Amino acid sequence: MPFPQVTAVAQASAADRAGIAQGDEIRSVNGVVPRDVIEYRLLVDEPVVELEVARGQLLLELVAEKRAGEPLGIEVSSPVFDRVRTCDNHCEFCFIYQLPKGLRRSLYVKDDDYRLSFLYGNFTTLTRFTELDLERVVAERLSPLYVSIHATDPDVRARMLRNRRGATSLRWLRALLDHGIEVHGQIVVCPGVNDGEVLHDTLAGVLERFPELASAAAVPLGVSRHSKEPQLRPHTAEEAAAVLDIVEEWQGRFSAGLGRRLVHASDEYYLLAGRPFPPPAAYEGFPQHENGVGMAAAFAASFASGRRRLEGRRGGFFQSVDGAPAVGYRAPAGAPPTSSAPTGAAATAGAAEGAPAAGVRTTLVTGEYGASVLRPLLQRAGRGEVEVLAVRNEFFGGNTAVAGLLTGADISRALVGADRARRYLLPDVCLSNGRFLDGLSLADLPLPVEVVEADGSALARAIG
Repeated sequence: MPFPQVTAVAQASAADRAGIAQGDEIRSVNGVVPRDVIEYRLLVDEPVVELEVARGQLLLELVAEKRAGEPLGIEVSSPVFDRVRTCDNHCEFCFIYQLPKGLRRSLYVKDDDYRLSFLYGNFTTLTRFTELDLERVVAERLSPLYVSIHATDPDVRARMLRNRRGATSLRWLRALLDHGIEVHGQIVVCPGVNDGEVLHDTLAGVLERFPELASAAAVPLGVSRHSKEPQLRPHTAEEAAAVLDIVEEWQGRFSAGLGRRLVHASDEYYLLAGRPFPPPAAYEGFPQHENGVGMAAAFAASFASGRRRLEGRRGGFFQSVDGAPAVGYRAPAGAPPTSSAPTGAAATAGAAEGAPAAGVRTTLVTGEYGASVLRPLLQRAGRGEVEVLAVRNEFFGGNTAVAGLLTGADISRALVGADRARRYLLPDVCLSNGRFLDGLSLADLPLPVEVVEADGSALARAIG
């Protein structure tokens, strides 16, 4: 089994005092070889932590002393030390199958691991979930978890997952809910597959079988130009409107029966259908904000008020686990993290530090969906002088239009010939550890670009 490597040590932490160094390989903690960062976190919760570490050819025994519950102060290289449980489904709508060649290897890992669901909010289908997994989740209260439902009809779900176990694996969802585990569900809606009457049936199944679900999100499938599934296609405006009608009908039924809406449609559906977004209160606390549900409403409210709408949720769904590496939603935007910042608290290179200098005009660089939200928002605020540059995603193509999937190459193409006298702001969701999806960085862009946090109040401060 591979061992976790220390990638960062916080200064003056218990680990620092014990002599743990960046690059050390952790062989055991209190005599136990941890399977993952969750087990590791439980082991280092003690006031005295005995670690066996490998440093080059040396095996060292180090002792860290601290207050019970105090973080040890290191970040490790991977959240899972044994092996990531990969997905054995073959969903035709899986975006990983639609990635072009030449990206970072980590982007092609297709996981179905409940531990990554707990740590980072990855959605799991539960087709590889076991009785032992259930025992551990319940015993250690690994909650919340995030489950891909797609359909509650067994045959439809099995066909969508292209896995016969998909017909029965939702029994684990029932078991999780029976044990009081908080679970959020997702329905990726594919035109002609699980929309229409199938979507009605799915939401009826949720009400009948899984009413304890914390939330459910209806999100549209993404289709890139690299898709090899000829039957897949994006929603039309009429189909998007039909999905919204179904969701809103069932929100009424859930509200009547459960006292809450439970199911919400992603922002993309409202943009496709040309309908206004619901008010912030309709999202019941934004439980699936990072899944694109309620982002626009939260952003607009934060922009208008100048206050963060989702304080403490910036990192995504993840549960805060000491030592968990900053990947996925936890990855710091802008610049790579420094070795002394184990929680990804590094300052962002090129970060917007305030309003522009007098006479300097500002351009917001974002994806096509982001532009659809920002333009009317700026107009209502009387900030028509702030331009919005909508970058078309040629790299992925298809209906890929969110800012978080923009690449350095597409942004560079959009900035060629742009006015150098202007100030350009880019949302931080475009970057992970200072890199775009295609590996380029801010330094590779043809013009200087400042990074601004993807929060309405942060943008309001940046444009002055």
